[in-house]
Amino acid sequence: MTTPRHVAVIDIGKTNAKLALVDLSSLTEMAVVTRPNIVQPAPPYPHYDVDGHWAFLLDALAQFHREHRVDAISVTTHGACAALLDSTGTLAAPILDYEHTYPTSIVDAYDAIKPDFAQTGSPKLAGGLNIGAQLHWLFATDPALKDRTAQIVTYPQYWGHRLTGVTATDITSIGCHTDLWNPNKGTFSDLPLELGIHDKVAPVRRPSDILGPILPEIAKATGLAPDTPVCVGIHDSNASLYPHVVSQDGPVSVVSTGTWVIVMSMKTSGAATLDPARDTLVNVNAYEQAVASARFMGGREFELIQQGQRVEPTEQDVAAVLDGPCMLLPSVEAGSGPFQGRKMQWRGGEPAVGTGQRSAALSFYLALMTGTCLNLVRGAGPTIVEGPFARNPEYLAMLHAVTARPVFTNSAVTGTSIGAAMLLGGDEYPPELNQFETALPLDALRAYADLWTGLADAE
Repeated sequence: MTTPRHVAVIDIGKTNAKLALVDLSSLTEMAVVTRPNIVQPAPPYPHYDVDGHWAFLLDALAQFHREHRVDAISVTTHGACAALLDSTGTLAAPILDYEHTYPTSIVDAYDAIKPDFAQTGSPKLAGGLNIGAQLHWLFATDPALKDRTAQIVTYPQYWGHRLTGVTATDITSIGCHTDLWNPNKGTFSDLPLELGIHDKVAPVRRPSDILGPILPEIAKATGLAPDTPVCVGIHDSNASLYPHVVSQDGPVSVVSTGTWVIVMSMKTSGAATLDPARDTLVNVNAYEQAVASARFMGGREFELIQQGQRVEPTEQDVAAVLDGPCMLLPSVEAGSGPFQGRKMQWRGGEPAVGTGQRSAALSFYLALMTGTCLNLVRGAGPTIVEGPFARNPEYLAMLHAVTARPVFTNSAVTGTSIGAAMLLGGDEYPPELNQFETALPLDALRAYADLWTGLADAE
């Protein structure tokens, strides 16, 4: 296949659904459109508005092709999501929102069959963050559903199936805290057999494989060429990781930021000893390699604390936070991350909503949570920050101070879209990284970080 020039990337995040058109020769986004990913309430349970997304995506594909030309399509989505297809290829049930929670009796029954962390690298997570837990709950509440289900696909491949008619799962999505995969052996865990779905999970493929050309009806609806290729697709934090998997030789740590902050340590000397109680896990990258990872819900925490009123801090705001010191201690979202079960607290007084001091203290908190995650996975080498936090200088400054290692940002607006587009080629165009420099006093930042760490660890 000739390397395409313009790749349309379907990017379904937990907060927004997006279509981006990426120019592979420059690794830039030529056009972007978004819509909110609003969870639909029951009945039968909270689920995603896939038909609304589909209409939006088809319209955007047609627009991008008219205005720029679309040569190929890639897909990246959030994890913890699977679609159950019936024998006709349509949904056997709505796609369950992973934040839906289950009764204690269901949770206990699942815990009794869930494989050990040593086998899956997948910690016990809240709600449906383990796909295995979702499937267990769905089959328990609708006993006929398993028989109606002909195939199970992970979320990127649900969209790929709608585009091509071909079913698959991808290695990064099935290997993302699902309980269904053994990342060290590169095979299914014991759980699919236990759930009775071992013959229903669609074939596992690499994200860069070509799933197929678009269906004739898609070509007709969008104006795209009938032979437009669609690749298998990839889990979103692994999309952020992918450009660095193909371009970095030595140890490097990648921080993918969005609703979730995912910290991934590549090529470290010696395997990290992971603690599942602190939300560490083993991801699987696009080359089928196990990647020590840790995470917390940083983007969600940002929104909760800012309440939609972010103000850029001044030098005086930053100095006041450091001198106070004014600190936010974990955890804002207590159901996940390295300090699970902790109730957040302010030390040194809570700055008012809509003030620069609140923004500075929050940025430092997010960086220190990221630094904690990096320590848990033995992060080494430079730290590359992708996503919205890459545009937050206070966050980057504290991260540099607490790690004492260089911090780089990607010049691309969204690492997920660029990484997903690179699945279709573009390895010869490594991402342009910018080393972050700060004028903030590193000694004061480190003293603040030491105090925060001591207080967080003492709880």
